[in-house]
Amino acid sequence: MQPIEPTDPRNGDARDRDGTGAGVPVAPHGASGLGTVATAHGCAVAPPVHIPRPDSSWLRVRENLLDRGATVAYATWTEWLPSVLTTPRLRALLGRDWDRYADTQDPVVRCRFAASRLLIKYTAAAALGIDPGDIDIAYRLGGRPYLRGLDQVEVGLTHTGELMAVGISRLGRMGLDAERADRRFDLDLIRNRICTPVEAAELDALPAGQRAACLLRLWTLKEAYTKALGQGMRLPFTEFGFDLGPGGLRTPDGTEALGDEWAFATHLVLGRYLISAACHDAGLDPAGDTSVGTMLDRRLLTAMTSPGQDTGGADI
Repeated sequence: MQPIEPTDPRNGDARDRDGTGAGVPVAPHGASGLGTVATAHGCAVAPPVHIPRPDSSWLRVRENLLDRGATVAYATWTEWLPSVLTTPRLRALLGRDWDRYADTQDPVVRCRFAASRLLIKYTAAAALGIDPGDIDIAYRLGGRPYLRGLDQVEVGLTHTGELMAVGISRLGRMGLDAERADRRFDLDLIRNRICTPVEAAELDALPAGQRAACLLRLWTLKEAYTKALGQGMRLPFTEFGFDLGPGGLRTPDGTEALGDEWAFATHLVLGRYLISAACHDAGLDPAGDTSVGTMLDRRLLTAMTSPGQDTGGADI
């Protein structure tokens, strides 16, 4: 098994190796069962980048989008809470989400919602080189967010506990899922619900100390993949599989699925959370141009800019 490379919360590099957990949950000695999955494209999913506040450096976020076609930013909502509480632009930044924010009675839920929407807007703005206030979040049937007017950008969002993560892709569909690395669960129950027969047999053949870690990784990968497809829980997890080590999609009988247009990865962040990403390469942007003039729908771009205003934007 290829060991997981925990992500340094300071800069997204694989350096910090202090994963925590105990018992049935993922323990440090069991982290070797997590691994990273990639297709023939190579490791197309860059390690998530920790962005603890809006004025952090966004350079790596933009570089990942340019170099890999997709980027993931993460933070805890408590890290972004000061911005939620103090920014005079909150209403303008939330836009159509303001009413939902204002109508939410629970202060924790309200602030967490606002923080996640700000993270979406700042991540998209950093990746595209425009102002966060120019990003307009809308929702598809089922609640999946998308960016109005951006015809080649896909958004993935996940949150669990304090963690929130946002993915931006210019290549095609993207899905994210996150879980506590020390989450407690019934191993046999979850295995029977999400694993193909081949996956179940391979899990049973592992040392007992690695099974929970591998199963949790499979779980988050399958969640990310079905989210990318827009299926959620409607697609049974027993209808598709993954290698327990590095590899891509497999059919229920364990055969490697045809095609290499999907890339997958799982990373440990903050020493206690797993983030899994599924990215589809639909061949939408071979030139890799992420300038706002290319990515933004021209009609919306015209409506958002004054005559003579430069639409090229600048890095945040």
